[in-house]
Amino acid sequence: MSHSNHPFHLVTFSPWPITGAIGAFSLTSGMIKWFHQINLSLFMLSVLIIILTMIQWWRDITREGTFQGCHTLSVNYGLRWGMILFIISEIFFFISFFWAFFHSSLSPAIDIGCQWPPSGIYPFNPLQIPLLNTAILLASGITVTWAHHSLMENNHSQTTQGLFFTIMLGIYFTILQAYEYLEASFTIADAVYGSTFFMATGFHGLHVIIGTTFLMICLLRHISCHFSSSHHFGFEAAAWYWHFVDVVWLFLYISIYWWGN
Repeated sequence: MSHSNHPFHLVTFSPWPITGAIGAFSLTSGMIKWFHQINLSLFMLSVLIIILTMIQWWRDITREGTFQGCHTLSVNYGLRWGMILFIISEIFFFISFFWAFFHSSLSPAIDIGCQWPPSGIYPFNPLQIPLLNTAILLASGITVTWAHHSLMENNHSQTTQGLFFTIMLGIYFTILQAYEYLEASFTIADAVYGSTFFMATGFHGLHVIIGTTFLMICLLRHISCHFSSSHHFGFEAAAWYWHFVDVVWLFLYISIYWWGN
């Protein structure tokens, strides 16, 4: 094997990008099959492929960054910019949903009775579950910051506690949102209000699930002593992502649940 004297990480050949692509393609196909044929077989198979791909891909990255020393200062700098640009792309992703919501709500079409919410739709009370979910996410932002500062101070036990409470709050938020959906008096097919509401809040809920999974992996890695006070970008990226999820929810709560009602 040749040795190179540069600080960059040239990744080795990996099968996980192609298996991940197969899983993602199968997932979209499986959802179409689920919606039209009420058949979950392809959907569940694709979820299994994606989960196995994630486990093995994350295992490889953990091995490279923690045990092989591939994540040098230059690589770490690149990873930070990669995460920043990813979050910016996510911001524009949610801007499209807010754009659709305000386009329809500021000038309601005659098709929906020239009023917002449309006639016949009874929106959620913003002072009930939505307000509780707001408090939960704000609290989770505090606990993840607590965990981050504890990690920088080499306080292993408090980092564990902060991460644990953040994960529990994320799970609690997801349960409450699922309950809210079950109790909803309208569906995604109920005019543009139902479409914009469920697309915006549903994708946010998916991001909460992804962020909670992200933090779970960080907790397992922290318990395994993979992080140090100066080398913990995996956790830092998760914290950035979680704060992004918090801020998006505040905009959702103010615009869709409160003002939009």
